[in-house]
Amino acid sequence: MELLVDRLTEDPSELEFTGSADWLASCAGDPGLAAGLAAPARFRLRAHRMGEDLYLEGVAEADFDLGCGRCLERYRQPVREPFRLVLEPAGSRVPADPEGAEALARDGLVLSEEFEAGWFRGSEVRLDRFLQEVIAAGLPQKPLCREECAGLCPSCGIDRNVESCECQEEQPHSPFAALAGLRDRLASKEGESE
Repeated sequence: MELLVDRLTEDPSELEFTGSADWLASCAGDPGLAAGLAAPARFRLRAHRMGEDLYLEGVAEADFDLGCGRCLERYRQPVREPFRLVLEPAGSRVPADPEGAEALARDGLVLSEEFEAGWFRGSEVRLDRFLQEVIAAGLPQKPLCREECAGLCPSCGIDRNVESCECQEEQPHSPFAALAGLRDRLASKEGESE
């Protein structure tokens, strides 16, 4: 998606864009992200000038087919991620990191550490990589088909959401068990010295 800087005024312009899995794969650093896209991603944004700066706000929406982190079942995960971005003219500034300098040359845009701010250069700003990051930020770090998912039995592998098993779960050994033993030994030595 290209934003034509010269066409922006102080009156907000409404823009819409859809991105297919192929589009997402072409701009994503993670090819697996595009593989899960169930339907084209949708982006709605308003863009306008604030003096020399550009102001963008909008929402990214997509549906992903993900695998649950507990039961491995495939499920549909909707993503609705609002975003805001303020870009100031880069002028003669050059980003300190080589990746930022490359992004500014390639996309006419480099983001700052805050993700909601950055610099732009030129008459066209390519938003593809920024929008991919917005979508990625809306995905869960640990996908769950539902919050109360019981997951798989670690012994027999049965899906506990569907049926139950008779397996006994072993309590994991506490990393503090060695400290408890040390405490007991110290207590017994103190008792002997009294």
